[in-house]
Amino acid sequence: MATAEPRHPSVWGDLTGVAFSQGFLDAGGIRTRYLSAGSPDLPLLILIHGTGGHAEAYTRNLAAHGRHFWTFAIDLVGHGWSDKPAIGYEIADYADHVLKVMAALGRDRAHISGESLGGWVAGHLAIHHPDKVDRLVLNTAGGWTAHPEVMKRIRHLSMEAVQDPSRERIRSRLEFLMHDKTKVHDDLVETRRAIYGQPGYPEVMRRILCLQEMETRRRNMFTDEQTRGITAPTMVLWTSHDPTATPEEGRRIAELIPGARFEVINGCGHWPQFEDADRFNQLQLDFLLGR
Repeated sequence: MATAEPRHPSVWGDLTGVAFSQGFLDAGGIRTRYLSAGSPDLPLLILIHGTGGHAEAYTRNLAAHGRHFWTFAIDLVGHGWSDKPAIGYEIADYADHVLKVMAALGRDRAHISGESLGGWVAGHLAIHHPDKVDRLVLNTAGGWTAHPEVMKRIRHLSMEAVQDPSRERIRSRLEFLMHDKTKVHDDLVETRRAIYGQPGYPEVMRRILCLQEMETRRRNMFTDEQTRGITAPTMVLWTSHDPTATPEEGRRIAELIPGARFEVINGCGHWPQFEDADRFNQLQLDFLLGR
């Protein structure tokens, strides 16, 4: 009996059978690229990627979440295929972009789930715009930690990847995100390679990486008092092998937020929504749906 050949892993293969759309919207003058699933008559859910990332970070989550939410994975300003204006690229800039996305979609509130930088932006929204956030998911989120060795490595890998967007450089940057390096497949590499190969992207990346400089990072970080003031129902989600911060650091964030739920996904690095999509989807949907 012939053995079935393994399926070629692909970000588009992740979306096989999924009713989704890819497009652009005008977010206050910023042409913003998105992947979307679900119906506009459902509650809005915005998924926000990390530093140097893009909407494909969530291709394994759109089907599950689109059944319950009008789900948008966006390319943040300066990232992916969205516009790249010469702005400061600090957290308030990103948060303003997300608010403009919500306005463009005609919504006053949304569930917000962010990974890494995206979690930092989500936290900012919950602290400074609490009326805009329904439920909050902080997935291996930035905003509370500042480890010089991690920041240096992110700067190094990111600038190498944009200055020489070869398969090897791009793969190295993506492998930083994964505990299981085999999850970095060729299609994901080529997806990011096309983005990083855009004209002028090295200068954009230099701007984006301002948050990996200690002075800039410190002035964007959250105080314990601000964190205790988060009123949105919150889940802090961490992993056993996150390369940016330990599960204990994630637990401390959860302990500061009144009533927050804390979960750890084992065997994953910085992209649990991709590395263990089934577990991530289960945990996030249970939380967002109040189960």
